Amino acid sequence: MRMKLSLLALAVSIAAAFPARADILPLSEVSAYLNGLKTVEAAFTQINDDGSISTGKLYLKRPGRIRFEYDPPEKAMVLASGNTVAIFDGRSNEPPETYPLKRTPLSVILDENVNLGRADMVTDHAYDGTITRVRAQDPEHPEYGSIDMMFTGAPVELRQWIINDGNGGRTTVILGEMETGRALGSSLFNIELHMQREGRP
Repeated sequence: MRMKLSLLALAVSIAAAFPARADILPLSEVSAYLNGLKTVEAAFTQINDDGSISTGKLYLKRPGRIRFEYDPPEKAMVLASGNTVAIFDGRSNEPPETYPLKRTPLSVILDENVNLGRADMVTDHAYDGTITRVRAQDPEHPEYGSIDMMFTGAPVELRQWIINDGNGGRTTVILGEMETGRALGSSLFNIELHMQREGRP
């Protein structure tokens, strides 16, 4: 619990270190920022629904691809590509658990064309003096859950997100310093290739 509180305090202090913007970021500006975000590399800290802490490296390539490499002792990896999310458990030789990308609110960030102005997509849009928070969902399937995205301004930057899944669970991902615009090969996100490398059926 102490570690969880420390990490939450760290997230607040990181946000506070950025210059405050005078007003809330418009949804059009947030959409334009996400659409312009082609590749991202960043360390991340994840606070799971049960309060446990995970860390690792994140790679993102829009549209539709993301890779979470978890630090030991996790031995886990999450890949998204080809409209599929695959969860690899490094402690098992079984095939990864898979499900459609559209069933996770993370698809909001990974969509080819992010348009937060769509009817019923944004259910909350708030500003605390430093952070603009946007809660978004698939307007056609709100039962899939929602994502809370936190942005700082001047310039606009995504700092963290919270996945609110359809079962009431919450997973927070806090991003470290982001490196954007680097070329990331598609093989980095290839689910079948990763299965072959690990010798999975």
